[in-house]
Amino acid sequence: MPATPLACAQHFVWLTARVLEQRRFAYHFLHGSADAVEAALTAYRNDDDGFGHALEPDLRGPVSQPLHAAHALRVLDETGRCGGQRAERVCRYLTSVSTPEGALPAVHPSLRGYPAAPWLPVTATPPGDLLATGPVVGLLHRNEVWHAWLFRATDFCWAAVESLDKPHPYEAMAAVAFLDSAPDRPRARAAAERLGQIVREQQLVVLEPDRAADHPLPPGYAPGEYHFAYDYARTPDSLAARWFSDAETELALDFLADEQDEDGGWPVRWREWAPGTRLEWRPIVTIEALRTLRAYGRGI
Repeated sequence: MPATPLACAQHFVWLTARVLEQRRFAYHFLHGSADAVEAALTAYRNDDDGFGHALEPDLRGPVSQPLHAAHALRVLDETGRCGGQRAERVCRYLTSVSTPEGALPAVHPSLRGYPAAPWLPVTATPPGDLLATGPVVGLLHRNEVWHAWLFRATDFCWAAVESLDKPHPYEAMAAVAFLDSAPDRPRARAAAERLGQIVREQQLVVLEPDRAADHPLPPGYAPGEYHFAYDYARTPDSLAARWFSDAETELALDFLADEQDEDGGWPVRWREWAPGTRLEWRPIVTIEALRTLRAYGRGI
């Protein structure tokens, strides 16, 4: 068999990935079952209707966390199962850990005593933030989920997005995740246009990948932790896709395709803090790279 990029990635996934990522890969690229993906995801669910057990690899330990719930919702969304009682159960958990304004903290204090990435500190009274809240609210709106908590969370996201002035790149990505599915489309388009101008003016995106080394890195970033057009616009129908010319998008996709390592997987660009987390993240990053390339018609 020819060693196509997809075949190499498949070998990498079978060799290294958790059961969940193996089944996600099979679902997206091998006509696998959504039931199998959901069965693997259920192993991470807790009695409080949240998710734990290092589902999001940078948070270790068994306890439920908002970032784990966000990861679970992404998996349910990609398999067409982010609705009904599944979503309602997750919303019950999210309500229990949100602030009075409806915002989610990146890390809930229940994680204290368990290992976590150093950039995700555990505090006694963590504030809610857009990074944790935006992607969750966006996914729920995308799947037409309605819950009492979601009204407050949506208001929080609008206020946070429209007040962004000097965002962190990951904040900008969380804002896009919200805006891509926010119910008020004219308002979302206007907010996205403003945010795109900020991202370009403040150099939060590398537009010439072959000159990435000349680009400034935000404080605390790992060497090589750059962001490209596809990090903001994972699909061509994202509002963020309008921020970039066709030529800029094609350059970024060429770079993404060339990033595949000899072992078939894609690299993790952020800082490595524990050997096991890198092993768990690489199959996740690999699946997302393949899905992005396929969304843009790159023959995956």
